[in-house]
Amino acid sequence: MILAIHAIPDTQDLAAIAERIALLEWRDGRETAGSVARAVKRNEQAAMGSTAGRALQDEITGILADDPVLRAAAQPRRFSPLLISRTGVDGHYGAHVDNALMGRGAKRLRTDLSFTLWLTPPADYEGGELVVHAAGMTQELKGEAGHLVLYPSGSIHEVKPVTRGTRIVCVGWIESLVADQSRREMLFDLENLRAALRQQLPGQSPELLTLDKTIANLLRMWAHP
Repeated sequence: MILAIHAIPDTQDLAAIAERIALLEWRDGRETAGSVARAVKRNEQAAMGSTAGRALQDEITGILADDPVLRAAAQPRRFSPLLISRTGVDGHYGAHVDNALMGRGAKRLRTDLSFTLWLTPPADYEGGELVVHAAGMTQELKGEAGHLVLYPSGSIHEVKPVTRGTRIVCVGWIESLVADQSRREMLFDLENLRAALRQQLPGQSPELLTLDKTIANLLRMWAHP
């Protein structure tokens, strides 16, 4: 499942994030890539260990963790540390697959889902589309600032060359409580059904109570906290 989410609709939040980004220092993006991806990565990554970087990471992670659509679709157990990526003219990220495991020790994380959160308006640059290759299809994505795309980490994906301007995005990974993708999709469908029925039925209706029970029991069966 490839899902687009309007994760940061508040323009004031986006302006505050842009101010924090202006304080960041940048380094060669190949430093954060795996051994295979390093050969096809041509961009810059922000140094997130600074005060500004940590504050930005906490702010964005908090916003994403509170998003009801992302929670329903991803069933997050843990978020990875976030990366802020800057790609200028001729920069790109060739076709690659994300590492299955990231981090070390207690911070080691299984990457079930990847996300890209756009932080610059698409009119500010040309090119730079995120291309996700799924079974039998390919999707090109270029979102508005504040929009996020969530996709399986096992997908081959790439970022096309930027031909004008500068593309800035936030990238991260999620370890889900429910590792199996098809089970996550079933739970997401049921959550959407529950949200629709709540607009039509009383909260204590037999139909909603049965749906509540079903979702809770499926999570008991499938979730690995």
